Amino acid sequence: MTSATPVSASATSTPEASETTFSDLGLPATIVAALAKNGITVPSPIQKMAILDALAGRNVLGRAQTGSGKTLAFGLPMLTRLASTGTKPAAKRPRALVLVPTRELAFQVVDSLQSYATVLGLSVRPAVGGTPFGRQADQLRRGVDVLVATPGRLGDHLRQGTCVLEAVEITALDEADQMADMGFLPEVRDILGQTANGGQRMLFSATLDREVQSLVRQFLADHVQHSTGDSKAAVESMDHYILNVGRGQKDIVLSEIAAREGGRTIMFARTKLGCDGITDRLRAVGIHAESLHGGKAQNQRTRVLDRFKSGRTPVLVATDVAARGIHVDGIDLVVHVDPPADHKDYMHRAGRTARAGAAGTVVAIALPNQRRIISRLTGQAGVKVTSVDVSPGSVELGSITGAKAPSGEPVREAPRRERPSGPSRFGASGSPRTGGYRGGDSGGYRGRDENRTGGYRGGESSGGYKGRDENRTGGYRGGESSGGYKGRDENRTGATASRTGGFRSRAAGTARD
Repeated sequence: MTSATPVSASATSTPEASETTFSDLGLPATIVAALAKNGITVPSPIQKMAILDALAGRNVLGRAQTGSGKTLAFGLPMLTRLASTGTKPAAKRPRALVLVPTRELAFQVVDSLQSYATVLGLSVRPAVGGTPFGRQADQLRRGVDVLVATPGRLGDHLRQGTCVLEAVEITALDEADQMADMGFLPEVRDILGQTANGGQRMLFSATLDREVQSLVRQFLADHVQHSTGDSKAAVESMDHYILNVGRGQKDIVLSEIAAREGGRTIMFARTKLGCDGITDRLRAVGIHAESLHGGKAQNQRTRVLDRFKSGRTPVLVATDVAARGIHVDGIDLVVHVDPPADHKDYMHRAGRTARAGAAGTVVAIALPNQRRIISRLTGQAGVKVTSVDVSPGSVELGSITGAKAPSGEPVREAPRRERPSGPSRFGASGSPRTGGYRGGDSGGYRGRDENRTGGYRGGESSGGYKGRDENRTGGYRGGESSGGYKGRDENRTGATASRTGGFRSRAAGTARD
């Protein structure tokens, strides 16, 4: 599709003071009942403004702060319109598409819409990286009403022919400005170009920068615009502080903040290594903290986030990959451990707290050489910020964040390690394992079990680095096992087509990430 229709004059509206119900907005009784069951009875401002137009099939451009209820603003009308046709999805051809920038946000959208889709007899499925491609292809083959996808993984499905977008009736783009910041707009344009020309399109974003506006001009003809206010305006129930700390005091201050009682705390660092380092130092002094970043496998990220949501992990240390992907109620403190890259990232991070009108506090830790840049970023973000000098144990630190001294007892129980899905990278797959670097069951690094027949320095196994005995089958420097790293005898199972041991064996079942 080559749609470049000029945008008509957009109607911008403001929230009304009157009490409006979801029934008043035209949603079916089954949806209204499901909302009430979930404790949602009054629409948020963006929902109040956008749902009527979305139900009417109009193209909608929505601008609202993160945490304002945008998912239901486009999701409920989408589900209602799909259910009203009585049409079933064809194989590989979803009927509606929601594009999001991150995996975490995709799962949040699916979770938010699932219960309402169920009461209408519709299906909502994710398609994101880090999860099995084949499983997603099977779901698409069986038919999906609403596909929630990241641009990269959806592009993979389109290229493989496991998904076709010609039947998409409704498309929604959530967090469009972040997709622009992450460089996804070329993929987004290609994806939108493959949807039906006359389909409904909705775009929701916290900011409307130049790149987002170009997307609007190309794909949202004759749209209506709804805005809940200036994207730079600070949330009224959110307090912002710059905490000035001296050199050598930062880690102690962070540990006291993290040791506070009650509520959930999210700390933001710039790098993956920074996240892991902060987490390790917090756990060393008694803080139950976990890290979340792009270097973790998707199943690990999901479990970390689940523990944070449930309160089992009260402190989450994250990179900006999580700034918009985490929609968790009850986060009442956000800590900028490292300064954000720009003022938009500041607001994205801050938006994890004070959600849906709840109160929240945002603090930025500033070393002497960082105070000027943080002041500039908060000014560009349009927030009213208070700068306070703090030190470990200070009254000011305690009154702002609830900080207290940590226990000092290291958190020794590490979160359960996730077993990677699929075969190991460093050895043959299957159960039991018979080799491989750090093999867990029947081989592995310094294996000591009497049944282990391979592995680096296998304890009970015998063999040698270049075993020359016809009976040797594996084991680097093993005592008497058979085989060897470069065994040449036909009976040796290491270093042949059927290797069952050895460092980086490449027998069947070995896979790279």
